This record gives sequence, structure tokens and C-alpha cells, in this order.
Amino acid sequence: MAFIWIAALLLLSSTFNVLPGTEAIGVNYGMLGDNLPTPAQVVALYKSKNIGKLRLYNPDSGALQALQGSGIQVVLGTLNQDLQQLASTPSYATNWVATNVVPYAQSVNFSYINAGNEVIPGTLANYVYPAMQNLDSALQAANLDIPVTTSVSTEVLGVSYPPSQGAFSQTAGPIMAPIDGSLGYNNLFDAIVDSTYSALEKAGQSNVEVVVSETGWSAESGGGNGATIENAKTYNNNVLTHVEGGTGTPKRPGKEIETYLFAMFNENQKPAGTEQNFGLFHPDMTEVYPVDFTS
Repeated sequence: MAFIWIAALLLLSSTFNVLPGTEAIGVNYGMLGDNLPTPAQVVALYKSKNIGKLRLYNPDSGALQALQGSGIQVVLGTLNQDLQQLASTPSYATNWVATNVVPYAQSVNFSYINAGNEVIPGTLANYVYPAMQNLDSALQAANLDIPVTTSVSTEVLGVSYPPSQGAFSQTAGPIMAPIDGSLGYNNLFDAIVDSTYSALEKAGQSNVEVVVSETGWSAESGGGNGATIENAKTYNNNVLTHVEGGTGTPKRPGKEIETYLFAMFNENQKPAGTEQNFGLFHPDMTEVYPVDFTS
């Protein structure tokens, strides 16, 4: 896994736009740890740090209960292992929405429902789009206007540089299409975002919006390959400053890039080493390094 990690959400709904003046930065809330704070403590930490957006990888009832009335915008994910049933059985999608969304819809601010995490390309890839469709239908039947998304890693890009030549890989292209040169670049973040937009255009989906659903830098002390606390601090603070500055990318200047930092906590049940050290906070809620969300 690269130390800079960028994934994107691709919206089934093509009507989403980030509203002017809204916060563009969120943080992913992973739960692969046996020593993490309670969901109520986590929500309080988000609020105390002025973090207005949160991504949940699966519908954890404790977290959803804690988020009620918080005002935090939430991306709610499905489990990858649920994709096949969500795709093949509309009633399963209906029950999923009835269990995990409807009870909280009046008190939790859902930004998107995210069908699967980084399964394109892969053995589950063909289930993603029909799962998105069934979830979208279930949400509409429940009178809930929540866009449906999926999250893909940069592995879907067969060509990523220069960004104007961005294209989906031969494997990912047929799956991505229904879902979704002259410019100068001085950072990899903008280059990857614009490569994704270029690939979507080549797939005939120029109206699909991109959200950076994961980007981060490991702070594994002594991990080598640039994985240090100082580099992680520099990267994440620079991402925050860049995104909140509203300058956009060379391809889409002035357009806010909704972005989620990876991740809120160091998680000790992830693979040892780099994977365990992407957190902005230790499990005791002390900072690994300072990140300024107040701007």
C-alpha cells in the first residue's frame, strides 16, 4: 500500500454539487481496533475538532446512534460481502435501507450511501452497479433523497499521467462506464483527481462527480519509505489547506474537492506496521500530530 492513499467516491446521482461555503474536509472513522473510544466519545471528538464530515465503512448501530443530532455529515458504507445480495435481491436492499438508514434518517445527516469499498477491479466488481441501483430504488421508495456511491482506488486507472490522458484500465473500464495535456501540476493529489475526471470523460460519464474518499500518509515511526510523523503531518495539513482553499484542480479550477482524510485513529487490528499508523489520533484520543481543522 502506498503511503499516499487516494480513493474516490463516484456518485450514481449526477446532481450532487458541494455547496459554496460548506466544509470540504472530513475524516474516515475506522473501527478495526480493540482499544478505541466509544462512538459517543468519537462523535464528541469530531465536534471538538470542528470536523464536520465522517465516513463509516459499515452500518454500525452504536456509531449511528451516537451521530444522531450531531449535525455531522455522514457517508455510510455497506460491507463488501453484502454486495452480491444487494445486487441480486432487491428485497435485501430494501431491508438494508429499512434497518440502517430509515431509523436514523430524521436525526443523522446522510451525505451518501456507499456501495462497497474498493472492489473494482476484482471478483465482486460486477455486483457494484446493480447493488447501487437497488439501494437507490430502496431509498426512493422510502422517500429518502440520499445519493448512492461506490468507492474505487486508483488501481482503476490504467493511465494516470499526464492527467489529461487518464483512462480506466482494461479490466475496470467496462464496469466503470455505466457508473460513472495542457495543464500544469505541482502535486500528486490534483493529478490523481484530474486523471479520474479524464478517465470518466473517456468513459462517456463527464457529469459524474468525484469525491476523494480516502487520502492519507502513514506515520509509522521508523517504517522507512517516507513513513514518518513529520511527513504525515505535512501531507495532511497541506491537503486540508489546499482543499479548504477552494482553488480546485488545474482541470476544474475553483471547484471544491470534497475530501476525507484517512483516518481518525490508529487501529491495532489492521495488518501490523504501515496500515496501523494512518490515524490522526491515538486510541486515547491524543493527537499523533496536530492537524488544524479550525480554518
